[in-house]
Amino acid sequence: MSAPAPSPLAIVDAEPLPRQDEVLTDAALAFVAELHRQFTPRRDELLARRGERRAEIARTSTLDFLPETAAIRADDSWKVAPAPAALNDRRVEITGPTDRKMTINALNSGAKVWLADFEDASAPTWENVVLGQLNLIDAYTRSIDFTDPKSGKSYALRPADELATVVTRPRGWHLNERHLQLDGTPVPGALVDFGLYFFHNAQRLIDLGKGPYFYLPKTESHLEARLWNDIFVFAQDYVGIPQGTVRATVLIETITAAYEMEEILYELRDHASGLNAGRWDYLFSIVKNFRDGGSKFVLPDRNAVTMTAPFMRAYTELLVRTCHKRGAHAIGGMAAFIPSRRDAEVNKVAFEKVKADKDREANDGFDGSWVAHPDLVPIAMASFDAVLGERPNQKERLREDVAVAAGDLIAIDTLDAKPTYEGLRNAVAVGIRYIEAWLRGMGAVAIFNLMEDAATAEISRSQIWQWINADVVFENGKHATAELAREVAAEELAAIRAEIGDEAFADGKWQQAHDLLLQVSLDQDYADFLTLPAYEQLG
Repeated sequence: MSAPAPSPLAIVDAEPLPRQDEVLTDAALAFVAELHRQFTPRRDELLARRGERRAEIARTSTLDFLPETAAIRADDSWKVAPAPAALNDRRVEITGPTDRKMTINALNSGAKVWLADFEDASAPTWENVVLGQLNLIDAYTRSIDFTDPKSGKSYALRPADELATVVTRPRGWHLNERHLQLDGTPVPGALVDFGLYFFHNAQRLIDLGKGPYFYLPKTESHLEARLWNDIFVFAQDYVGIPQGTVRATVLIETITAAYEMEEILYELRDHASGLNAGRWDYLFSIVKNFRDGGSKFVLPDRNAVTMTAPFMRAYTELLVRTCHKRGAHAIGGMAAFIPSRRDAEVNKVAFEKVKADKDREANDGFDGSWVAHPDLVPIAMASFDAVLGERPNQKERLREDVAVAAGDLIAIDTLDAKPTYEGLRNAVAVGIRYIEAWLRGMGAVAIFNLMEDAATAEISRSQIWQWINADVVFENGKHATAELAREVAAEELAAIRAEIGDEAFADGKWQQAHDLLLQVSLDQDYADFLTLPAYEQLG
């Protein structure tokens, strides 16, 4: 008697979308279902392990490099696979969601790489998940165009040799996709985003002289990197492409991953192409993991924690040292400024800051860096051109002068800055504005001339939580309390209503955003990710 056919993947609670059948084919869904069967149990075990690690940090208030992997760190002989031609020069990378207009603008931006984002810059509505995949398929078949309904302006792709190379970022391991289920169990969003993209585009990208390239977010350990590597091996065999075709860049945006950079590259060594330094999520991770650690772990206002802070220097310099030791690219952080069309002086000051930041990264040995807006591409490009010249990268700069001790990465109290009342107001203002847009399906949001994504909201609500629980006293003598946070949030909500008018206020999700921000900022039971309760409210 033959074995029963495996259960099919079910699409649940989803209105049909235009052209969804081109993405949600039977063959593609069968592939995603097989990924789910093979790998979700390990995903679940690794999420449980995160909780155990967090409990250990709460007990000890410290972290160290892993003794059990010391041999991997000590072995100088291993390197990651050489970079494919399309990923050898990454001096400027632009980030953004996969909506139709952004897809065209990012590919045309002049950047070497576009991080096509299904993660923090994209609210995971079913429409964004499916149509984002469709936009990438259309881009590779050159059947994409867009006319802005407001301005009437039309957008189309430049010639192929002028387009950025796409590196796609799936969702983090913690998020499920409720619209795709197998036997009543939702599929991890990471496997949906990776699976649909890989299945439809792997061979197509090879034919274009590129390949299926990925950014891996929110990784917390080398065991999570091992899981991704096993997924890549399985996926390449499944569709019949050579092993090593996939390339992955891992975001080192959690404090635990910062202690396992070499091990992460080792686990992915046949598929690794680099590491990236992600600032806001990194700070969020420090607060989350050391929230019981007392005053020495209290961060000041987020804008006071620059990349020149000693513990941030330790993190970025160790990242460059680690990458170049192993033949991988080191990619720097985000320039989030959005140029003002009305204020030339604001632009001048901001552009000078961006230039200084990118000059520092290029001189520190980074091989490339991120920007959020096409107008910043030439500024970042100039900084890296000045250091790299005609070279595609500077991996030969081994930074053997760098020596980072375990304690250097968590020396938060080396900062002189303290939390301020204005910092509290800004965290509330940005948090409400971002969450409101996210609940309407927008993941990348311009707020106060900065392009913000979910990591911004995470650090904002985490700082409110931390300051209250550490009983911080601000410079004006006010104590950080739940009552004060509620008072500031009420004032901010009233100010937004006055600014946009009653009708626009009623049409938005402002009260819902206000309530959700306070929920995740004030609950004693700290939510691991803001996006988990927020996803329950997402349309």
